[in-house]
Amino acid sequence: MSEADIEKTNWSQSVGGVCIRDGKVLLARHTYGAGKGMFIIPGGYVNFGEIPEETLVREYQEETGITVKAGKLIGMRFSAKDWYAVFEAIYVEGEARSDGDENDQVVWMNPEEALANESVPELTKKMISCAVSGKGFELTPYNSKTPGRNLYI
Repeated sequence: MSEADIEKTNWSQSVGGVCIRDGKVLLARHTYGAGKGMFIIPGGYVNFGEIPEETLVREYQEETGITVKAGKLIGMRFSAKDWYAVFEAIYVEGEARSDGDENDQVVWMNPEEALANESVPELTKKMISCAVSGKGFELTPYNSKTPGRNLYI
């Protein structure tokens, strides 16, 4: 990550996405930190000035080569200092590949296999379960022409 990327990153907001295609879920094997060696859903930190749905699209493209669009919001995690939103990541196009940096392998895995796999962390398993169940909230974009106004319309 370049110094310019570090300066534009909002370290208190992050997103992930569960992409299911042809009955399989896309997972990436993480290469660093607490998740090293674990198969997780792709995602990352929101940049200042970016909305979470844009982050999802950018992170998927960077990490996997896959183009997605945001579907339902299927999960949220909050702490006193940050939040993490997980979307249904609807496949648009592309061939899955590793970015060779944040992950060293990208795979399409059967959801049942992922839920039983010890190399898939519990949070990823919960989000896969939510995606497979079809539960979640419909994404309602903010369409005001004047930022900060008409919050309830």
